[in-house]
Amino acid sequence: MAHASGLPPIALPRLSAVKELFKPITWFPPMWAFACGVVASGVSLRDNWILILIGILLAGPLVCATSQAVNDWFDRHVDAINEPNRPIPSGRMPGRWGLYLAVLWTMVSLAVALALGPWGFGAAALGLALAWAYSMPPIRLKENGWWGNLACGLSYEGLAWITGAAVMAGGAFPETRSVILALLYSLGAHGIMTLNDFKSMRGDAQMGVRSLPVQLGPRRAAFTACMVMAFPQMAVVVLLGFWQMPLHSTAVFALLIGQGLLMAWFLKKPIERALYYSGFGVPLFVIGMMVSAFALRSLQGSPL
Repeated sequence: MAHASGLPPIALPRLSAVKELFKPITWFPPMWAFACGVVASGVSLRDNWILILIGILLAGPLVCATSQAVNDWFDRHVDAINEPNRPIPSGRMPGRWGLYLAVLWTMVSLAVALALGPWGFGAAALGLALAWAYSMPPIRLKENGWWGNLACGLSYEGLAWITGAAVMAGGAFPETRSVILALLYSLGAHGIMTLNDFKSMRGDAQMGVRSLPVQLGPRRAAFTACMVMAFPQMAVVVLLGFWQMPLHSTAVFALLIGQGLLMAWFLKKPIERALYYSGFGVPLFVIGMMVSAFALRSLQGSPL
């Protein structure tokens, strides 16, 4: 039915479609990494809980959600092949609403980031820039799995960790050991991003997206992902031992052994088992991140 003005009614997306566009399940990694940076800072958690809540809100429901909206908008043609039920290709997100929400959430994220001072705002701005560069032509980093996965790993893990540590330190640059661990886990996250690419191989190949499974084939990409996840964690084990934290080093090593067993199972049928490995192996990876963060906190003799 037309409005009295004679113009057709504006089609609005349902809240359920907006929620699906923002993919809440993807918010966990940057929120967790921010929390790791907070713990590693050695600063009192109870005295800074408001900053911590704002930072976690910014890392997940704002910046990460923005990246998902941006990715879905610029991937709508690929999703029409791989996941036609996604909000945009299915029509549940009508018109250009996917783009409008991506722009709106970018501005909201920057506004909230102001509450975290220069470090928080700068990190949010960098994370958002990487999110747009990852998906938007002509840069579109995701067109090559090596660069796209590196951008995601740095943004989701390293940048979030370093931001948490810097915000807790009042804007001071984080301790060197914290930065080293953040970068190592960022490299490991490159492999996690590769796991996510197995489900979209068909559409990626058709649309010219050179993910690692497309470039290397399923088996070589799976092996590469496993090695990229394992070697940085092995470096963490060695560093924690060198820093005189044997219990934490042993714990991370035990978690890595658990991942190794799952990796051996995953490598036999990478396409069929990538999703299951993500569900069972990746949690061991992120638990190791928090164990490492608590190791740094213990080195500083800081209680919670």
